[in-house]
Amino acid sequence: MNAMKLLFVLTTLVTTTPLVLEQGHAAPIEIDITQGQIKPTPIAITHFVSSDGDTLGKEIASVIANDLESSGLFILINPKGFNQSPQSILSEGPRFADWRMLSAQCLLTGSVEVSGGQVRVQFRLFDVIKGTQLLGLELNIDEKKWRRLSHMIADQVYARITGEDGYFNTQIAFIEEHGPKGKHRAFRLAVMDYDGANTKYLTDGKNMVFTPRFSPNNRDIAYLAYTHNNTEAHVHVYNMVTGENKLLGKFTGMSLAPRYSPDGSDIVFSLEKNGSSAIYIKNLQSGEIKALTQHTDIDVSPSFSPDGKQIVFSSDRGGTPQLYVMNRDGSNVNRITFDGGRHHQPNWSPRGDLIVCTRGVGGQFHIRVMKPDGSEARSVHVDNSVVESPTWSPNGRVIMFRKDSLGRGGSSKIYAVDLTGRGLHQIKTPREASDASWSNLLDKVQSD
Repeated sequence: MNAMKLLFVLTTLVTTTPLVLEQGHAAPIEIDITQGQIKPTPIAITHFVSSDGDTLGKEIASVIANDLESSGLFILINPKGFNQSPQSILSEGPRFADWRMLSAQCLLTGSVEVSGGQVRVQFRLFDVIKGTQLLGLELNIDEKKWRRLSHMIADQVYARITGEDGYFNTQIAFIEEHGPKGKHRAFRLAVMDYDGANTKYLTDGKNMVFTPRFSPNNRDIAYLAYTHNNTEAHVHVYNMVTGENKLLGKFTGMSLAPRYSPDGSDIVFSLEKNGSSAIYIKNLQSGEIKALTQHTDIDVSPSFSPDGKQIVFSSDRGGTPQLYVMNRDGSNVNRITFDGGRHHQPNWSPRGDLIVCTRGVGGQFHIRVMKPDGSEARSVHVDNSVVESPTWSPNGRVIMFRKDSLGRGGSSKIYAVDLTGRGLHQIKTPREASDASWSNLLDKVQSD
């Protein structure tokens, strides 16, 4: 097998490391994860051989396994059936016939070394059916960031097998809720890793906060905050690097539901006045503010297309809340939902191919996706409980949303599901949580 020597650059937290990459020439294992039935890939993941007595190696392997299993596209082979040790795989190569006996299609193993506050991980991914190595990488990171490295490995495995970018090395901004329902309930803006680890609180809970949204570069979070004894609502921007918290602007009325343009130059939001709301856009450099719709109806929840040329929003101008698409300057407004029910909280996919929204009809609540013209609409999740605030993974394949498990006013949790409806699972949070927003990838392995 030929080996190619590449330099992989892991930005921000990971050192650059020359390595040898051995990779088969076969195309990624094809998985249709957009609609219909799929068959998840059976994968065997051994613990990583570790210089600390395998403790860290087991933890890294566990994070990777949880990431891949949560996607709904992988089935983990029970480790109790493994009859080849990771030490043997690394020194002698896999006994592929033994792994085929376990019905594994892929095999992942690796080693971990800890030295001088750094973690070095070497891992290998094999195609068991063809008996070839698909991927082999060496990554280095600060020892305290080992979980992030684990997510990066999961992203690499996901990408090599599915042909799509991974989404595990990300953060989630969300609102933590605790205390009794009503005016004494506390709301805190927080961020955490994709799998619920490393939660950090950005506000103190003294004021109500809602609808956080990451900027494209992950440095800022725009969100709605109530002030003056929770009587005024305005958009604030929290800087993740400096910890600085700024008011977007002082407007007459309540400003709601901010969202960044794809290039980070503008923020679009709705502004409520005298019982109606309109869509506005503000340029973050010049400070210029422009109204895109008029205060004659309730126009809310704007979201940019990934090319920044269009905006989808919800409006009751037709009598009930429906979805509309307009140009970035507010021109050429077109309604796109006509299939009954009430449509709220649209969010344009990063891939540009779909729009997700919530739909209420017949006492049920749907997480619904459709093409940007409203065609081919289908529900990826239907629930008798309230579902709200859908947000996309960076690769446009997974949707995270809020679910009140006991109906409106019940226990609020965050769930994720892929576009087939598979892999529905609850995201771990310290307390009740809502209004999740997915960041872009934090670090990405790139060939030089």
